[in-house]
Amino acid sequence: MAGAVKNVASLALCLVVGMAWAQTADPTRPPAGWLGGGESGAVTTSTETEFRLQSVMLPQRGKPIALIGGQTVALGGKLGDATLVRLTEKEAVLQGPDGLTHLYLTPEVNKQMIVTPKARKTGKSGQLKDSP
Repeated sequence: MAGAVKNVASLALCLVVGMAWAQTADPTRPPAGWLGGGESGAVTTSTETEFRLQSVMLPQRGKPIALIGGQTVALGGKLGDATLVRLTEKEAVLQGPDGLTHLYLTPEVNKQMIVTPKARKTGKSGQLKDSP
């Protein structure tokens, strides 16, 4: 009987902990600062710091689409005062009253070319001396 009570208490504890854990914030949701200002999630000003490129969709048919600051913008579409004029797999270019603004998917990442050393020649290719 004591074992059954212990099992029921353990199960109840697991349920309470599980429900509390389910109430936490979604870890896959972008930070609130990325979604822009305002209650509707719209970007209200055209400063470069409020635009953040989150995703790029380049379909085989149809217009390319960028997700910028929580809003979907088609190529040629408007985002505030700016127009999306170019879209690649890692960059979006907006033309606004202040000129061109380049947005990158991974602005913190600096890519470098890795140069591997050339393979050294070790002699003639073929059968090794020690092999039968």
